[in-house]
Amino acid sequence: MATLIEVNELKKHFPIRKGIFSRAVGAVRAVDGVSFTINEGETLGLVGESGCGKTTVGRTVLRLVEPTSGEIKVRGQEITGLSRTDMRPLRRQMQIVFQDPFSSLNPRIRVNEIVGEPLKVHGVGNKTERNDRVEQLFKRVGMRPEQMTNYPHQFSGGQRQRVSIARALALDPSFIVADEPVSALDVSIQAQVINLLMDLQSELGLSYLFVSHNLAVVEHISHRVAVMYLGRIVEYADKVSLFANPVHPYTEALLAAVPLPDPSLQRTKHRVTGDVPSPINPPSGCHFHPRCPIAVARCSEERPMLREIAPGHQAACHLR
Repeated sequence: MATLIEVNELKKHFPIRKGIFSRAVGAVRAVDGVSFTINEGETLGLVGESGCGKTTVGRTVLRLVEPTSGEIKVRGQEITGLSRTDMRPLRRQMQIVFQDPFSSLNPRIRVNEIVGEPLKVHGVGNKTERNDRVEQLFKRVGMRPEQMTNYPHQFSGGQRQRVSIARALALDPSFIVADEPVSALDVSIQAQVINLLMDLQSELGLSYLFVSHNLAVVEHISHRVAVMYLGRIVEYADKVSLFANPVHPYTEALLAAVPLPDPSLQRTKHRVTGDVPSPINPPSGCHFHPRCPIAVARCSEERPMLREIAPGHQAACHLR
């Protein structure tokens, strides 16, 4: 299977500025050395607590946010140094579906114009051809063509997210970043949107970077899963291996936090306590060591690197 997206040691640090001259006095280490690959037709699930840098990874890969350092390749082409003009053809291949389907749609514009805007910006077809394409996209995402002239506020949350997906599909992309696309929706609607994304992947050969904190959704849609903590990936494996045999203590803690359907059953894994440390001043060594139930002195002194625990299963832990 061919590699579509390759990310190596990606970092994004947001400077903290103070004083009259806005001098940098520190930095928020939102992404701190992340590496992964996504193959054609594959979904990589990116999971972790709020504030761990998941969304920043997705936006940086698309160059919506400029990386501090690192390497991003699309079909082997390095894109981190490309100008806006050189990036323009690649924009058609890479799209995003945002978390909030209401704030990501302009409330003053009819949805047919919203979905057709990427076609207009990239000069695809004439007005009639663009309208035909928008109607086709509406049908493809399960919407009625009669709804095309409505405004975003006239739709439900699930329908607005379908409009967002139609907009992302307008230019026939090969890669889509899905940034928690169902977290703002009811459970029943979540299932419909997830099934729509999976059907589109099967038919169009799409690749997804699926950002979520919902482990059940990630297990359902993903082929491989990367677990992220405080700007770093701590475990990386296919979904069967990760959910059946988690290696990193943080992954164990995430799975232990998932409610069991039977109240008589109890979790046997250790649970972590405390809050996520600040990305402005992260802990030394392993970022997770202040909350880890099995941490030793080495964990606070030396950063663990991702290493292969089993074929295709990597974890960043000194003790596993």
